[in-house]
Amino acid sequence: MRPGYRDSTGHFSRSLLYWKPYSSNFRVFAVHLDQIELDRFDRSIVTVLAEDGRISITDLAKRIGLSKSPTQARLRRLEEAGVIRGYRALLDPIRLGLDHVAFVEVRLEDTREAALAAFAAAVAKIPEIEQCHLIAGNFDYLMKVRTSDMRAYRKVLAEKISTLPHVSNTSTYVAMQAIKESGLGDVT
Repeated sequence: MRPGYRDSTGHFSRSLLYWKPYSSNFRVFAVHLDQIELDRFDRSIVTVLAEDGRISITDLAKRIGLSKSPTQARLRRLEEAGVIRGYRALLDPIRLGLDHVAFVEVRLEDTREAALAAFAAAVAKIPEIEQCHLIAGNFDYLMKVRTSDMRAYRKVLAEKISTLPHVSNTSTYVAMQAIKESGLGDVT
């Protein structure tokens, strides 16, 4: 068996356990080292919520085939473990006037850890960058940038992306049509 423990719901999790004093008592805290194992009910919860994040607990319980209390406990555990990071509205970018999408390849002049960290911290501050991924390939990062039009994109590229720490050069690919844009699919 792998190192770890079973939590109060019987799920196995690889974790680092440590004691932390609290008043005169000691409590056990778990620090998760990697992903938790999900059973079919957990995966069903995640799949249903990915489709409808506003579903009631009662309806969620019916959909996954459990009663309300265990469904609430599992949902709370998935939130606490970070599997469910939050809930948000899915917005229509076209109706908001943000229908220009560009994918940007970014090459850095320095790829040591400090440079990557500085770049990542700066990217997080640019709202027009919807996604940014470190890539194993001929360039270092791939970004998805959403703006209102080409003029707005050129300004973001010139004043924000090109001035990011350690950027050597960029290449832009403009999307003509979104064929599929969705969140995490069925995880069952």
